[in-house]
Amino acid sequence: MEKLIVHGGAALKGRVNISGSKNSSLPILAATLLTKDTCTIRRVPDLSDTNYMVRILGELGAEVERASGVVVVKAEKIKSVAPYELVRKMRASICVLGPLTGRLKKCTVSLPGGCVIGDRPVDLHLKGLEALGAVITVDGGDISVNAKKGFKGGPMNLMGKHGSTVLGTDNVMMAATLAKGTTIIDGAAAEPEVEDLANFLIKMGAKIEGAGTNRIVIEGVKELHGAEHTVIPDRIEAGTFLCAGAMVGSGLTLKRVMPEHMTAVTDTLKNCGFPIEIGKDSITIAPNPNAKGFDLTTLCYPGFPTDMQAQFCALACVIDDTSTITETIFPQRFMHVAEMKRMGAHIDLQGATARIRGGGVLKGAPVMASDLRASAALVLAGLVASGKTDVNRLYHIDRGYEHLDDKLAGLGAELERVKE
Repeated sequence: MEKLIVHGGAALKGRVNISGSKNSSLPILAATLLTKDTCTIRRVPDLSDTNYMVRILGELGAEVERASGVVVVKAEKIKSVAPYELVRKMRASICVLGPLTGRLKKCTVSLPGGCVIGDRPVDLHLKGLEALGAVITVDGGDISVNAKKGFKGGPMNLMGKHGSTVLGTDNVMMAATLAKGTTIIDGAAAEPEVEDLANFLIKMGAKIEGAGTNRIVIEGVKELHGAEHTVIPDRIEAGTFLCAGAMVGSGLTLKRVMPEHMTAVTDTLKNCGFPIEIGKDSITIAPNPNAKGFDLTTLCYPGFPTDMQAQFCALACVIDDTSTITETIFPQRFMHVAEMKRMGAHIDLQGATARIRGGGVLKGAPVMASDLRASAALVLAGLVASGKTDVNRLYHIDRGYEHLDDKLAGLGAELERVKE
C-alpha cells in the first residue's frame, strides 16, 4: 500500500482543471449494457473505481477500450450473472442491476461489500424493480431478479428514511427505459449525476422527463442505440479544491466546472467571508483570515452534500470561530474526527453533530484514512498543519480523486507518495 506524506505550510496558487465526475461515470458506464451498439464516453476520470467498472463490463462480456479519458464500449453479447468476485470491491457496482435486468429480463448480482460510513442498503433499488414487475429473491448474498414477461411501467416512491437514493434512482431509471408503458418515480434523487445519466440515456433513445427533480417520468421504448456522451465535472472534487483554496490558498482558480452544481458549497463559503468569483465554467477563491464559522446540515441535493462534510470539518479547524456540522444522510460518517484530533483539532462529536472550535494550530501526525472523503479531509488538514502528516491507506483517495497529489503539487503543495 501507499501513503501520502504532506509537508504543511506551502501556499496554493494557480489554476486546476477539474476532472469528470466519478459518480456520473460509474452508472453511465453501466448503462452501456442496455444496447448492443457502440457507446463512447468521454472525460471518464482515471480512478480505481472507474477502472474497476471497466473491468466489470469486460467480465460481463462487453468489448471495452480505454485511452486518455475516453471509454468505448460495445456490449453485443453479455452475461446475466455478476458474482461476488466481480462486485465485492466497489459498492457502486450494484448499478449494473438495472441495465442487466432491463436488457436481459433477468440477472443475478451479488450484494457488494459493506461500507465503513454506515449502512447503505439496496432495499430501495429492489423496491423500485419490484414495482416494475420483477420477482426478486435474495439468497446467499446474491440478488436474483426475474422479469421474464418484461418490465411494466407504473408509479413508485423511492424516498428513504435518510432521503432519496441516487444509485437506486439510477438503477430503476435504467431498467424503466425498456419497460412497457410509463414509469413515474416520485422521491427520485435530484443530483446532477442522475440528470447526467438521464441525458446519456436520452441520447441512446430513451424518453425521460423530469431528471434533476424529485419526479422523473420514463416512457418505455423497444430498444436503445449507441451514443456518445461527455461526463459532467466532478462537483465534489471541485468543492475539495475550494476548501483547499480557502485554507491555504493565495488565489486559486478552478477550471472546467459547472458552478450551478456548486451553489450549496459556494454559498456557505461566501457566508463565511471567503472572496469568491464565479465565471461561466470557473470559480476563483481567496483566503480570509477573519472568516466566520458556519452552521450547516447535510441534505439531499440541492442541499449541502454529505460528500463535502469531512472537508468542511477540516476547513472549520482553521477558522478562528466555532462551527457546527450535522450529518443527516450518513449519521455515522465522522471517522475522520478521531484522526483530526490526533493533529490537535478541537472537535466535540455528539451523535450526528460535530462542534468544531477552530483557530488553533494543527500539527502533523500519522493518520489513517477510513473512506474516500475522510482521506481528502486529512490531506487538507495536512496542508495547513505544522510539520509532516502521513496519510495512510492512500487507496481510498485513488478511488475518487484523479491524480490529487499531482494536482496539488502543481499548485505549490509539498507532498510525496511513497510505499508504506
